[in-house]
Amino acid sequence: MKDYTYSGRKYILAGAVILLLLVYLFSLMKIQLDNEEYKMLAEKNALYLKTTYPDRGLIYDRNGKLLVYNQPSYDITFIPRELKKLDTLAFCNTLGITLQEFNDRVEKAKDRRLNPGYSTFTEQDFMTQLSAEEYASIQEKLHRFHGFYVKKRAIRQYNCNSAGVLLGDIGQVSQKKIDKDPYYKRGDYIGTQGLESSYEHVLRGKKGTEVYLRNAHGRIQGSYRNGECDTIAVRGKDITLSLDIELQELGERLMENKIGSIVAIEPETGEILCMVSSPYYDPTLLTGRERGKNHIALSKDIRKPLMNRAIMGAYPPGSTFKTSQALTFLEEGIVTPETAFPCHGGFPLNSNRRLKCHAHSSPTALKPAIATSCNAYFCYGLQRMLTSKKYKNINEAMNIWRDYMVSMGFGYRLGVDLPGEESGMIPNAEYYSRKISKAWKAPNVISISIGQGEVTLTPLQIANLGATIANRGTYIIPHVVKEIEGEEIDIKYRTPKKSMADTKVYEDVVKGMRHAVTNGTCRAANIPGIEVCGKTGTAQNKGKDHSAFMGFAPMDKPEIAIAVYVENGGFGARFGVPIGALIMEKYLKGELSEESEAKAKQIQETVIDYGTEER
Repeated sequence: MKDYTYSGRKYILAGAVILLLLVYLFSLMKIQLDNEEYKMLAEKNALYLKTTYPDRGLIYDRNGKLLVYNQPSYDITFIPRELKKLDTLAFCNTLGITLQEFNDRVEKAKDRRLNPGYSTFTEQDFMTQLSAEEYASIQEKLHRFHGFYVKKRAIRQYNCNSAGVLLGDIGQVSQKKIDKDPYYKRGDYIGTQGLESSYEHVLRGKKGTEVYLRNAHGRIQGSYRNGECDTIAVRGKDITLSLDIELQELGERLMENKIGSIVAIEPETGEILCMVSSPYYDPTLLTGRERGKNHIALSKDIRKPLMNRAIMGAYPPGSTFKTSQALTFLEEGIVTPETAFPCHGGFPLNSNRRLKCHAHSSPTALKPAIATSCNAYFCYGLQRMLTSKKYKNINEAMNIWRDYMVSMGFGYRLGVDLPGEESGMIPNAEYYSRKISKAWKAPNVISISIGQGEVTLTPLQIANLGATIANRGTYIIPHVVKEIEGEEIDIKYRTPKKSMADTKVYEDVVKGMRHAVTNGTCRAANIPGIEVCGKTGTAQNKGKDHSAFMGFAPMDKPEIAIAVYVENGGFGARFGVPIGALIMEKYLKGELSEESEAKAKQIQETVIDYGTEER
């Protein structure tokens, strides 16, 4: 007998399958007709998507002088799967390369160790950064070589040969960065150092896309849908620096044949007026097709010209640090301006050893101690603080001392808008308990009171100390960018930070620094008509001492604070003071006098022999 129940189920099941297929086909048709993304994917084989690159933002100095701009550049790329029936010899003759060079470039692109994102379907670099002239000589022939394309780019050009390590440069993006940021694709350029790196997000702009239609042979026929699917590249934003390029150029002149740094800050705003790191390099070296070769040469230079010593060099500050000690001792009531300490050749460490000092009158009060840079005075001051009954014990006293130093901007990164800033070193009680013993005493650490021992600062931190004293106890985080096109400057670069020391004690230290210029170790910093305040520093070193200077001017309405640090330059008065004075004179008066220009030339021509030792 026939089973009609089973027959009915068969038709129901068939109907359900047909209905499911109809729903699937309808959905697929709707996606293809209505969704632009899927339509683009479906047509991908017939389309060529060309990335259009924006111009990077321009860079100006504080006076509106154009420092960095863009120049057209062209990259030749290829899609490996499209290299069919290529007349390789004709192509090589067009580009002026050998057949071996052609093969090496193609093989390099295929090497997944060098090019992790390689695919025969994606665009690969063949030759980069052709100038407009080079491209013009070959553009009419390139259409004959199927699978090769041209990307128009922009490379950086410079109106000056200064501030290379500060401005930075651009290079091809790394795979690590590509993995972190989907904005970048292989072959893109990115800021790799200096301002180009720290302000990459501002300068880079936004890429665009042009969509072209291919024919059955893969040749481009024209714009797809008359450009309806194109997106426009948006140029990067311009930035204006606080840098005075003429001051920067003078600083680099003065630091020729020397290793070290100059940092000048406008105290009221925290704006960096110049930042010299010596030895320096011409930024044009890191542009064009020679960039890689030049970068390797610079990176192998034992003098480390790619290192920004202003923010990466951690040095013993020497006697410039004594001003911070004076402020701490005064605020804590350890000394008064009238307190005097003896100095008979230095501070006695024990019955047999003294921490030496140069000849000057004794006993010495605070103002002449700053002026003559008396080592003994500040050693006695720290000893008195560390043994004072005001504190529970030496550990508490030491940590309070540390807190004062931190409040003045030492021992941590200030937060300058440049990559690679170091923090320097300010020890605390726990550090000495580990390094020496839990029973450590004041004589074990006394050298920190004169900027030696474990204490290290960057030249930026020393300059910021000068700005803080100039402001009588406050500072703005030092920064290089003054304005960003269409944006507000970050509030942290406008908000004052306060030292633990009171304004009144800063006035006492200012008087001492003024006395150092009129009748002390900084007499070479005198500028006619301007009240300069200063403090020398002679930092002990394994070899010859380092020469340092920290100061500001004018005394009552400061416009510039400065730090100069010359490695192995000897006494602070030899290089630090005269270089600092010339920078201040140039900035405050607009030009150097004939006498000062002659002094600048003499300093410029003075060579310090560093031998062949790595710096």
